[in-house]
Amino acid sequence: MAADSSYTVPLLINGKEVITTSTFPVISPSSHKQIWLSSSASLSDASNAATAAQAAFPSWSKTKPAARRNILLKAADILEKRAEECADYMMQETGATDKWAGFNIPLSAELIRDVAGRVSAIGGSIPICDQEGTSALVVKEPWGVVLAIAPWNAPYILGVRSVLYALAAGNTCILKGSELSPRVFWAIGSVFQEAGLPAGVLNVLYHRREDAAQITTALIEHPAVKKINFTGSTAVGRAIASTAGKALKPVLLELGGKASAIVLDDADINKAATQCALGSFLHTGQICMSTERILVHKSIKDDFIKAFRGAVEGIFGGSDKPAPVAVMEASIARNKHLISDAVSKGAEILHGNHELDELHPETKEVSRTRMRPIIVGGVNKDMEIYHTESFGPSVSVIEIESEEQAIEIANDTEYGLTGAVFTENLARGLRIARQIESGAIHINSMSVHDEPSLPHGGAKSSGWGRFNGQFGIEEFLRTKTITFQE
Repeated sequence: MAADSSYTVPLLINGKEVITTSTFPVISPSSHKQIWLSSSASLSDASNAATAAQAAFPSWSKTKPAARRNILLKAADILEKRAEECADYMMQETGATDKWAGFNIPLSAELIRDVAGRVSAIGGSIPICDQEGTSALVVKEPWGVVLAIAPWNAPYILGVRSVLYALAAGNTCILKGSELSPRVFWAIGSVFQEAGLPAGVLNVLYHRREDAAQITTALIEHPAVKKINFTGSTAVGRAIASTAGKALKPVLLELGGKASAIVLDDADINKAATQCALGSFLHTGQICMSTERILVHKSIKDDFIKAFRGAVEGIFGGSDKPAPVAVMEASIARNKHLISDAVSKGAEILHGNHELDELHPETKEVSRTRMRPIIVGGVNKDMEIYHTESFGPSVSVIEIESEEQAIEIANDTEYGLTGAVFTENLARGLRIARQIESGAIHINSMSVHDEPSLPHGGAKSSGWGRFNGQFGIEEFLRTKTITFQE
């Protein structure tokens, strides 16, 4: 689909498309050109969305499970039918490859179908009371209006996920999408609307970056909003949690990561190299689950590095292919700084060149959003890259001598979202996995792993709460006790 720079992406409020007088340009990170305009929500638009969601809640919360299930199943079908259109929005707005976009949309549809099959399982319990003649019911009820704040890096998966479990549980939603990919978030709302979701049940907003603080604060503090979920950086997560805490509103947070992949002396080196390459550089490293540090046993380090470099070249290509795209200039600048700092303190570049200016493949001008994979060796805790989430195309290699040292380094971070362990001894892998402070550990596969039936979330500064499966639905239900005298 060709970009139309004059087109304006509308908001979705109370079942209607709203084009605002205030707009902002959406710039493609691939071409650096304006692809279209987007409506920018005002405080009034935010209030209208909350009011619409609140008005829709009584009816939607009383719908039968079968009705919700049918709408969700239809939405999954529609998303797949519109896959080419939706993928195009994602590729233009985020610079995603066709493979990454092609992965996002089918998985989002599968996510919706998985939840549709779980709606009928929502239930309570009938406990036995101490007092004779007293009975009780423990019921599960939706919270009300849920504010969902989703990022741009896997916008269909994370955008759908942010509202899916809440909707399935009987809540109504406001989806506040990233200003970097507004048409993707409009598409999510459009799909659910086409599937028959009643007006006001899902409202979709985006806004100019400079309006983020006031719009987000107003939505969190709005009396109609009862719970918030946010996926994004730890810094922004702290701000959202602080604002929500002052308003005494619960928050589900899935934040940043600093995932370690531990490669033990008995690992299958080729398998570990391939999985580490994918885990480190998939989507230019712009995934919160990306591998940031590879802890490799000294006895196999040289062989692993050789295989790892080969895997990176084989999967992501060499100088004969255009450099991968990052969405934000700041990401490239951050990675170059982290690498330069490490080198200045004694680290060694094992693969790539962080000082090389990458050119746009068509204009041949210097591109500030392109960078090839960089592997840094000799990293230690005196370097910024040891501690800081790079969220880009760089990974550190650290030599280890024992399991105990690997566990110590893997836990030596404020983050705890995911990680990986490579070993041919399952008992050994499980023993190590149990000792790492993280929401997930994947044995003999990359750190980037998320599927509909498995709970997903973090520990420490990677957040709290869980998406996915029945765990995700439970997050958006609150428990009420009702007693009665016989």
